[in-house]
Amino acid sequence: METFFVFKVSCEYLCPAMEKKDLEKSIVAIATDLFLTLGFKSVTMDDIAVQMGISKKTIYTFFENKEQLVQAAVFKLYDAITSGIENIRQQSENPITELFEVKMFLMHRLKGEKTSPQYQLQKYYPSIHKELQQKQFQFVTNTVVKSLQKGVEMKLFRSDINIDFIARMYFNGMTAIKNVELFPSENYTAEKLMEYYLEYHLRAIVTDKGKQLLNPFLKTAYA
Repeated sequence: METFFVFKVSCEYLCPAMEKKDLEKSIVAIATDLFLTLGFKSVTMDDIAVQMGISKKTIYTFFENKEQLVQAAVFKLYDAITSGIENIRQQSENPITELFEVKMFLMHRLKGEKTSPQYQLQKYYPSIHKELQQKQFQFVTNTVVKSLQKGVEMKLFRSDINIDFIARMYFNGMTAIKNVELFPSENYTAEKLMEYYLEYHLRAIVTDKGKQLLNPFLKTAYA
């Protein structure tokens, strides 16, 4: 992605050197980066064209309007994030470490969510947001259920917890902390919100053994 920020060339040179599919992927990649950095509302098709050094007309050969490009960017990012989270889940030693590794991964991929992308998406592109939220709900709850089951088996989480209920509550909480009206960005950074929420979530379900694993993460977070 960074390559295109450094090497801005005109379409006359770019298009022959790339397959159409490659150019389309590059447009989506640059648009995604701009959307996350500046916000879905602020970025125009002109901004994307200028950033790539191509004409706006070239972008319109792939996407009829900005909403189509937003949709492509959102679900491409969703695929990348879910793939990354699944990889973390499979490699993590335990579900407590997993949650904090996922937090760091999300902060990196979403650029700290400085522009509150989920909130902007809901406000300006509600149909895309609704489709995304449905996909997120299925993925997050399924993933959390597996992690909770593993935590119970490892005696890190209490054996009497209602796994389905907690998975749904986890999703609901992670969605709620992205609401900038509830948690204004001037008072709460995205990283701190996630740290506070993870502590809130985990303290309710850990055993004494789980607490021993959790405490070092909390000390680091509040250092």
